[in-house]
Amino acid sequence: MTGKNYIGNQLSANGNKTFQTFNPELNTENSTVFTEASSEEIQEAVTLASKAFQEFRFISGKRKADFLNTIADEILALDDELVKMYCSETGLLEGRAKGERGRTVGQLRSFANLVAEGSWLEATIDLAQPNREPIPKLDIRKMLIPLGPVVVFGASNFPLAYSTAGGDTAAALAAGCPVIVKSHPMHAGTGELVASAIVKAAHKTGMPNGVFSNLNSSGIEVGQQLVVNPKVKAVGFTGSIKGGRALLDLAAKREEPIPVFAEMGSINPVVILPKALENRHQEIAKTYANSITLGTGQFCTNPGLILGIKSENLTSFINNLSDEIIKINPSCMLHPNIKKGYNANKEKVVSQENVTITANYEAEVENNYAQQTVVSVNGKDFLENSTLHLEVFGPFSMVVQCENENELEQIIANLEGQLTGTIISDENEVNNYTSLVAALQNRVGRIIFNGVPTGVEVCESMVHGGPYPASTDSRFTAVGINSIKRWVRPFSYQDWPNSLLPKELQNENPLDIFRTVEGKRTNQKI
Repeated sequence: MTGKNYIGNQLSANGNKTFQTFNPELNTENSTVFTEASSEEIQEAVTLASKAFQEFRFISGKRKADFLNTIADEILALDDELVKMYCSETGLLEGRAKGERGRTVGQLRSFANLVAEGSWLEATIDLAQPNREPIPKLDIRKMLIPLGPVVVFGASNFPLAYSTAGGDTAAALAAGCPVIVKSHPMHAGTGELVASAIVKAAHKTGMPNGVFSNLNSSGIEVGQQLVVNPKVKAVGFTGSIKGGRALLDLAAKREEPIPVFAEMGSINPVVILPKALENRHQEIAKTYANSITLGTGQFCTNPGLILGIKSENLTSFINNLSDEIIKINPSCMLHPNIKKGYNANKEKVVSQENVTITANYEAEVENNYAQQTVVSVNGKDFLENSTLHLEVFGPFSMVVQCENENELEQIIANLEGQLTGTIISDENEVNNYTSLVAALQNRVGRIIFNGVPTGVEVCESMVHGGPYPASTDSRFTAVGINSIKRWVRPFSYQDWPNSLLPKELQNENPLDIFRTVEGKRTNQKI
């Protein structure tokens, strides 16, 4: 542990601003002093990445796969050192650290498998027809190519899976884009360890210097300089609406605007239908008390909004949920600033007119531990007061009591974009709510049936994104192998000599990948 920046494969600490990470469980600073990257170091990292791109973009899928798998191996080789650092910077338990490490390694290996095979490049070939009347048809061939250097912002709540070697980084490297990570200041030590693993893997597999850099930052200045740098071609971000929107606006004002793929806020509405409330409100209440408090509520998929139609059963559910959530022992938040934000946003919501607190953990808690809260409000008040839509990042949820189905559907239709939506249904009652389901589908990226939104499976079918402000581009996912499509663009070759074409598009199909030839998917030669 050096506290320095990785500028390509070299450690550097030329800046004059320093900071330390914080152990929220012990309520004390960790010992390592980190040096924030200077403007010169930022420029050097970007210049190296731009130079590396000229080579890295043409490296074969199999070599990139070797690179990604070696990163995974090097992360595992860090063993307990990484786990201990993770826990010391987050207040999270060892089991969570190991679980997230497993997810990180799994993501890297899934992208390795993807690029080793090669069909993801969507090679498409339309052959020439010189005798076509009245105009001859040209030979047109298309594939996906990488955008260029990508800046990835580490996420506060996932020091491994959404940060230094997380999904954004793995996808960008798989696509052929060098990555510059703006390390999150809350877990800079975890970031440095993982960065060392990536740099070792790059050296072992012969990747160009500058394919990866890791820059320390205690504030917003490093990130701002990276986003406006003309050599940077795309940005990946996981965090708050305020932070993501600021980066989006900054990128849009550039002389050459670039895409910002930001995964931001979500309150993840849960609709409990009447029959389900009638038959199992106690069971649902217990399940959701656990979901709301899981990981101290520090997930972007935390169920922050629960909706139902007014009834005795809904009242019973609220009472059961309130009873169950108070039984759960509070746990540590990631940082004093995270707890401060939780308390401030919670207070902002509960102070609104006609909001009723139904459960609030009142007992004294340790420093940086969160006290879980449930509130209730009428549908009319929720519709009229947009402050009630605020994401409270932590163990908090709001139950909205709707007058009828029409009001319930109106609330859904007027929600901001969300990552997830959930329907809790018994028997076949959901068949009677097709317009409600359609309204929910229009506002979310993933819809869940009789489950909880917490937990994001890493698989090809997963969509982790949604209409703004859940994400800045609802056409893409931030999780799963399809997230690679954020870092590429389609490119066509017209009447290009076969021998000069990329191997993916050559007649002989030397990579033996599946391609679309004259409208038919095949791996045969032409």
